Amino acid sequence: MILFLAGTSDARALALEIKQAGFDILTTVVTENAAIEMRKHGLEVHVGRLTSEEFASFIGQYGVQAVIDASHPFAEEASKNAIQGANQANVPYIRYERESQRFSQENLTMVTSYEEAAEIAAEKKGVIMLTTGSKTLQIFAAKLLHLTDTRVIARMLPRKDNMEKCEQLGFPQKNIVAIQGPFTKEFNKALYKQYGVTLMVTKESGKAGSVDEKLEGAMEVGIETIMIKRPKVNYGTVYSNFSDVLFHLKTITFENR
Repeated sequence: MILFLAGTSDARALALEIKQAGFDILTTVVTENAAIEMRKHGLEVHVGRLTSEEFASFIGQYGVQAVIDASHPFAEEASKNAIQGANQANVPYIRYERESQRFSQENLTMVTSYEEAAEIAAEKKGVIMLTTGSKTLQIFAAKLLHLTDTRVIARMLPRKDNMEKCEQLGFPQKNIVAIQGPFTKEFNKALYKQYGVTLMVTKESGKAGSVDEKLEGAMEVGIETIMIKRPKVNYGTVYSNFSDVLFHLKTITFENR
């Protein structure tokens, strides 16, 4: 049995390849919506966040032979818990991560934290579009919502909990864009123009996260971008393509499938 951290479209595709290679696989996701997508593709799924102790318990309960972590590049806590759980249970941990990209856009500022991004955005003011999700929305709300000459547009997944969080933080309904991507460059440009955006804040999520389309759209309409770099996690064994993950997996568990 393979324990697989999923939640993104490319992770789902990798999980399917692992299953098609003949491995038993249990996927784990955070939301019920993600679970529905996994089940549609015939994948067994557990819904909910897991502590390191719970990961270790799962490994023992299901006879897990390896942990594959294909969670989002910014799911830092989940990855750390999976690493610790795998170490506690003494099974191999393999990280699949989207390749990082190099960007040369002139109006691009790279930062290392959400807090730094919020600080710079507060200095620039204007119409700021956040494409960083809801998890850290309170950081930007605290720095930006009280400013004069500033409008903050929150773009995020159309989930009930996200809308409730926006309401609690004081985001006006007219400043919420509840929609699910990925989006084309032209769609992003249309959104920027519709709201008169002067600054866009995003994360280094990788090509599968459609960062290119966000940046290129911003560049073509002449707006600045702040990009948050990926968190630094000591994953150990890391691959950025499916074939390497499968090859490594077979060397670990092939005889016991």
